[in-house]
Amino acid sequence: MSQLSNYRLLCFDVYGTLIDWETGILTALEPLLSTGTTDFSRKHLLTLYQELESEQQRATPDMPYSKLLATIHPRLAERLGLLTPSEDDNERFGDSVGQWPAFPDTVDALKRLSKHFKLVVLSNVDRASFARSNAGSLHGFSFDRIITAQDVGSYKPDPRNFAYMKEIAQKEMSVSAGEILQTAQSQFHDHRPAKEAGIRSVWIERPGATMGNTVEEPIFDWRFNTLGDMADALEREEQ
Repeated sequence: MSQLSNYRLLCFDVYGTLIDWETGILTALEPLLSTGTTDFSRKHLLTLYQELESEQQRATPDMPYSKLLATIHPRLAERLGLLTPSEDDNERFGDSVGQWPAFPDTVDALKRLSKHFKLVVLSNVDRASFARSNAGSLHGFSFDRIITAQDVGSYKPDPRNFAYMKEIAQKEMSVSAGEILQTAQSQFHDHRPAKEAGIRSVWIERPGATMGNTVEEPIFDWRFNTLGDMADALEREEQ
């Protein structure tokens, strides 16, 4: 199917695609960074964060995301040569997820895309963290289904997450894998495993993004800089 409008369901990654997790993470790290005198580049901090996050996700796939962040926070401090944070500091970092900002195009684009598609969340966070994000920077947007890593018991790119989503789409919405578009920024977390699951994908590239785009040859069927650009393209198709 050669047009976006031929599909029935968009499966969204949230953090990195709808929410600016890189800005959110760096903002949440500011108290820790203020304990040292060395300036670290944005790329260095985000690359180290992603390394520790992925390592912890593989080691503890059933750990809720907010707790996972609290767990890696002191390890970030150690790797950066900074003072060891307190338990309260670690918990604040873990709880910061719900405060991360949405990209400015996100909410309007979701409203426009929802006129044509079922919208499903497939996120690596826990239910409580996503609920705070949804009530906050996503302005209470109503998705058709929300699936978190906590529901599945594993983190993307584990194939179990995509198998779980496909089963939900088929059983609850009568939507087959061939009618789904994985809509995401991260090549590592979303596009590669989506292809392995037989799902076509839309790359919301978010130019300048560091985390998630670690593969040399990106995988995608459509490519847009923003979700707003994707909504514009759909509307042009439907004119």
